[in-house]
Amino acid sequence: MPPGARRTANNLPPESDLFRFPGAVRRDPAVEAWFARGDGLRGFALPWFERMRGCGEDVRELMHDGCPTACVEDAAFAYVGAFTSHVNVGFFRGAEIADPGGLLEGTGKFMRHVKLRPGSDFDAAALTQLIETAYADMKERVRLENAYTSRSSQPGARPLVADLNRWQKSP
Repeated sequence: MPPGARRTANNLPPESDLFRFPGAVRRDPAVEAWFARGDGLRGFALPWFERMRGCGEDVRELMHDGCPTACVEDAAFAYVGAFTSHVNVGFFRGAEIADPGGLLEGTGKFMRHVKLRPGSDFDAAALTQLIETAYADMKERVRLENAYTSRSSQPGARPLVADLNRWQKSP
């Protein structure tokens, strides 16, 4: 880390921080229980969460802020939330992923979501692509952070900050 740079909890540059959940597991009983309740639009959200689960062997899950959340290892990449009249399929780094279908909503620094309403048309293929893109994006971010932290722990190793910054700026 360059002299004078602000340190973060995981000793990475602030622009590379990921939302980490060390308690994420392959199948969380709390997530299963959330879907099993069957109230609201949880059944409408389930196929989208199943798509998240199916992205790779490294997908883990947990409940966060009352929503089933999918992680690459322990780094959150997406979630579903069921409300009275709609379902949100959200992305923790949604502001930084490609959205050729123009589905993403929101104005936050990082997060974006897709709002689904039963009976309304939406582009399921584009949403599937967003889930896959968010997963691939987070997988690469985790890889870079892991490389950075393992390399920076070696005596005399040069940090990979340039790689992390380049990833942050890539389309």
